[in-house]
Amino acid sequence: MCSTEECSHGLKNCIYVFALVGHLSMHRHKQRAGKEGQVLHRSKRGWVWNQFFVIEEYTGPDPVLVGRLHSDVDSGDGNIKYILSGEGAGTIFVIDDKTGNIHATKTLDREEQAQYTLTAQAVARDTNKPLEPPSEFIVKVQDINDNPPEFLHGPYYARVPEMSNVGTSVMQVTATDADDPTYGNSARLVYSILQGQPYFSVEPQTGIIRTALPNMDREARQEYDVVIQAKDMGGHMGGLSGTTEVKITLTDVNDNPPKFPQSVYPMSVSEDKVPGEEVGRLKAKDPDLGDNGLVNYRLIDGDGMSMFELTTDSETREAVIKLKKPVDFETKRSYTLKVEGSNPHVDPQFLAWGPYKDEATIKISVEDADEPPVFVAPSYTFEVEENAPEGTLVGRVHAKDTDVANNPVRYMIPRYTDVEQFFSINSEDGMITTTRPLDRETQAWHNISVSATEIGGHHQDTKVRVNIKVKDVNDNPPEFATNNEVLMCETVAPGKVIETVSAVDKDEMAHRQHFTFSLAPEVAHNHNFSLKDNRDSTASIYDVYYLPIEINDNGFPAMSSTNTLTIRVCSCDSKDTILSCNVEPYVLPAGLSTGALIAILACIVILLVVLFVALRRQKKEPLIVFEEEDIRENIITYDDEGGGEEDTEAFDIATLQNPDGANGFLPRKDIKPELQYPIRPGIGRPAANSVDVDDFIKTRIAEADSDPTAPPYDSIQIYGYEGRGSLAGSLSSLESVTTESDLDYDYLQSWGPRFKKLADLYGTKDCSVNDGDDGEDS
Repeated sequence: MCSTEECSHGLKNCIYVFALVGHLSMHRHKQRAGKEGQVLHRSKRGWVWNQFFVIEEYTGPDPVLVGRLHSDVDSGDGNIKYILSGEGAGTIFVIDDKTGNIHATKTLDREEQAQYTLTAQAVARDTNKPLEPPSEFIVKVQDINDNPPEFLHGPYYARVPEMSNVGTSVMQVTATDADDPTYGNSARLVYSILQGQPYFSVEPQTGIIRTALPNMDREARQEYDVVIQAKDMGGHMGGLSGTTEVKITLTDVNDNPPKFPQSVYPMSVSEDKVPGEEVGRLKAKDPDLGDNGLVNYRLIDGDGMSMFELTTDSETREAVIKLKKPVDFETKRSYTLKVEGSNPHVDPQFLAWGPYKDEATIKISVEDADEPPVFVAPSYTFEVEENAPEGTLVGRVHAKDTDVANNPVRYMIPRYTDVEQFFSINSEDGMITTTRPLDRETQAWHNISVSATEIGGHHQDTKVRVNIKVKDVNDNPPEFATNNEVLMCETVAPGKVIETVSAVDKDEMAHRQHFTFSLAPEVAHNHNFSLKDNRDSTASIYDVYYLPIEINDNGFPAMSSTNTLTIRVCSCDSKDTILSCNVEPYVLPAGLSTGALIAILACIVILLVVLFVALRRQKKEPLIVFEEEDIRENIITYDDEGGGEEDTEAFDIATLQNPDGANGFLPRKDIKPELQYPIRPGIGRPAANSVDVDDFIKTRIAEADSDPTAPPYDSIQIYGYEGRGSLAGSLSSLESVTTESDLDYDYLQSWGPRFKKLADLYGTKDCSVNDGDDGEDS
């Protein structure tokens, strides 16, 4: 055992160096004895070594004594020399070659190298010859607690479902200690939680983290920062420690049912909205995540289920209420819907926390809109007979304003649907009438539109289709179906059918209606041919020559016509094959003889002559009856100097005052009116013998302005040429100043207020005209 000085200089435990002292081998003594007495003894091992120990991290002032080497051949006289070789020899470990003491010259770290293998040998100091064979020994570095525990993989991240039971494992953390786990407690670790109570705990020996509180709610808190400590020396005081951080996240479970923020949702929709338009949105709140927070919506009750539909917005997960059918403010003004929101994915573990659904009520009010009028029928079909006179009633359409205001409706026919304007409509009552006779054979159907507009509204209109059928009247005579010539042989035998004719009619053929055929009266007694009515709307022609045929359609009223059948006489061979025909056919005109045609032409010539003579006479007569006795006959406006009283184109006032026309319409000579309208009532006419010319002119101007057939021409003749002179002379006031007239103008006093100034100038002969007033009075 080592001495006190050889103990580790203040270390708590002494280092025991066990050295088995080497002895000289018995073989050497026996060899020596053999030489002397030949006595053999068993050889004895010269070196016996144990392992040496040296404490790590020694920081004392002197080198640490590791151990001492000693050979049994060493007599202490200094003739033996000890040699050390191997790992660290001469650098870390040194030996005293006389005493055999081994020292460590450097601080050793067990974590770098736990042991060293060395070789010791004793040699003669003077010859360096080995006295003993070399022998190996081990120097072990003894561990001290100089390394704290370490968490090599931190920080850690863990997840655990919310609402987990107490003790649910979250994860395991593990620390490592570089100290020797086989020596003492330097590497004996104990785990504890420094941060994260009371939510989590850690097992001291294993480092497993577990939940420590029940019902941890993710919706209240989702993440936790936990700090775990590992301490060596079994957790006792003086041990080293290390820490790591663990971030624990609570994962979501479906532990919350959906909930509508409101129990009642008010919405509104205008009655002019079309199906498919959005009315409103609502959404149930669910704090869960992903599929756990998914909400499905459906309509479960309410009087509006047939009028509205529900869809789900895939992005916002909102319930969208849309219009399914048009709503009408005047019919129903509010609807109620009940909506349910539910979770499609329910966790069986939390079924008792349910139900996982909620309900809300939607109240939808219908807003009034200014809607266009609505026709009482989707379309109209009327009938009117052809050839009906203008103004014939076709039918009536009717539309009404469905709004609360119930405004009156105005009707019109869009002209693009009735381009030729066959029809007109009363704008107030919707009565459709004709504007002219209709011809079924020209157009059997008229398809027009009628537009209805609300008076006082937003000028919205509604159109309806009106189909008008023109009913047939038997107004077209029948005629031959074909106008082909008939070829016959000149040698045809009497009584042989040479042709069968048929007829067509532009009018509609009623049931059982057929055509009858007969010969025209002028050929009824001609014995060269005959006709047989087959009573099936055809007739057979017998014998030869030229044939006017009368066709009757037995309609109501019956219509008939005479059609001429053209027959050519041809030469034929013995087999009745036509060889050649005459160039000119023999034709009898249908119903008219040659004498009748001549008479008609003569009448036409006579009429033309009479018309020509009448026109010539009309040009020579003046337009107005001229009377010289009355100066009021001529009221003339001159743009230039005219010809006076001998102008013959002036109108006759006497004619204009014709009492025969006082109660009726006086035709105009300057234009030809297209329509005749009565003069508006309430316009008075002056008596024939009235002398108030001013009232007379006003009356004539009013009649001209109210004449609906032509622009308002005044009954005043404009002269554009010079006349030969006037008995009255000039009416110019300039000439009357210097020339005295013998004419008496007193009658101007009775012509009314418009002629008062003229009467004052010329009515009194003694009146003198001042030069200074000429400009003012003229």
